[in-house]
Amino acid sequence: MLLACLCGTFIACNNVEQKADEKLQAARKAFEQGNYNEAKTLIDSIKILYPKAFDTRRAGIALMQEVELKEQERSLTYLDSLLRVKQDELEAIKGQYAFEKNAEYQTIGNYLHPSQVIEKNLHRSYLRFQVNEKGVMSMTSIYCGAQNIHHIAVKVTAPDGTFAETPASKDSYETTDLGEKIEKADYKQGEDGNVISFLYYNKDKNIRVSYQGEQPYSTTMTADDRQALAAIYELSQVLSAITDIQKDIEEANLKAEFIKRKMAEKNQEPA
Repeated sequence: MLLACLCGTFIACNNVEQKADEKLQAARKAFEQGNYNEAKTLIDSIKILYPKAFDTRRAGIALMQEVELKEQERSLTYLDSLLRVKQDELEAIKGQYAFEKNAEYQTIGNYLHPSQVIEKNLHRSYLRFQVNEKGVMSMTSIYCGAQNIHHIAVKVTAPDGTFAETPASKDSYETTDLGEKIEKADYKQGEDGNVISFLYYNKDKNIRVSYQGEQPYSTTMTADDRQALAAIYELSQVLSAITDIQKDIEEANLKAEFIKRKMAEKNQEPA
């Protein structure tokens, strides 16, 4: 009876290992065909269905590392290709913008529309738009006048009455130049109450700009300012896409290096 039980246990163990190995071979075939998700699903199923198939599970872990490494390598190939496309797109259009960067205190430069460079807009109240090299767009409300209005926010209104309004600026200041009062307040996209996006989607309409301060002041965006907004907004999409792709490439490289280290450690373990 004992012998029969031992034989039965041995046969059952062999059946488990055989079935687990069949799953492993199916996973390897899927991997070789480039079906990485299917391969990972099959490897995971070995652990669930055959928890005592220890040898096959160990082989599955090694195969899983190969699959994950190939996934990262395929992602890197795609991301490198996508990055080149976006960089070519940037090269084709960046000459249309003014680029400002002070090497003494700036590590990241800013792009502006040529119509909005400071020297062309003295003594004027308007909204100025810029985007840095990482794709972060911002807006500055500039007021010039005989008296201070002490503004810290702006409200923009379309002809149909829809509007958007910034929260209070986190970066505003005032100065006086030869008797002229000058105020500036900065708003970064994402912290601007959706004003920048509102302006972009209403770029073909006359927009009223109301400065929110102690004294009322309003003006209308010029066609040139609306064109500058649209151009900077579109440039920001390209620059932010490049930044995001570069982050994804860095992350994929880190994951690939981690997997390679784990594989190397596994190979150094005693048999």
